[in-house]
Amino acid sequence: MVHVSSLMDITAVGAMLADGNRARMLLELLDGRALPASELASRARISRSLASMHLGKLEASGLVSVEPNGRHRYFRLASADLAAALEALASIAPPQKPRGGLREHSAHNALRYARSCYDHLAGELGVQVTGRLIELESLEPVEGGFAVTPAGAELFDGLGIDLLALARRHRAFCRACLDWTERKNHVAGAVGAALLEHFFSRRLLRRHPSSRALLVTAEGRRVFETDWGIPVP
Repeated sequence: MVHVSSLMDITAVGAMLADGNRARMLLELLDGRALPASELASRARISRSLASMHLGKLEASGLVSVEPNGRHRYFRLASADLAAALEALASIAPPQKPRGGLREHSAHNALRYARSCYDHLAGELGVQVTGRLIELESLEPVEGGFAVTPAGAELFDGLGIDLLALARRHRAFCRACLDWTERKNHVAGAVGAALLEHFFSRRLLRRHPSSRALLVTAEGRRVFETDWGIPVP
């Protein structure tokens, strides 16, 4: 008989996430970008030496990877699977009110409205885009994710997204990701990543300089409201 404990040790991962400083830095890396220790220390509101110590533990545990760049070292999440697991854990965690004053509340609201979840669109806008694709019968909910319909193939082709090329990639094609703020699914996988890349290339969205929130541009407001039928606050 093979015991589950002989195959995996989830307690090791749990121990890494049990520390609030490490958990905050992992969440800051959820947008898929690589960040230096100094930036992660600033976002987690801890000293650089403490951040470096925690990042060393995260690296040793295999939760983050390191990319040397000259004299600096940049950290990123080890995999898309880890990002999905963190997002799922966040969706079942007790909600927290933003700390501090107006700036913190504004940052929280921006993150809740639109953010990148590793390489796809999340937040209220991500859920609305997914819902609109379902209304247009471009996506069909199936067990474990979504299926792209013939109408969806035509829609994505019109956006310049090559579904055949996406299907050949060694990753999930079109999966569902439970949104931690909206408690609903948004589209992820190769299709979700291609859709977010389209929004970036059309300059409908841009990254926030100091968080993983995404900001809707003036052109984005026009396109989302006119072409997608999604009101932008």
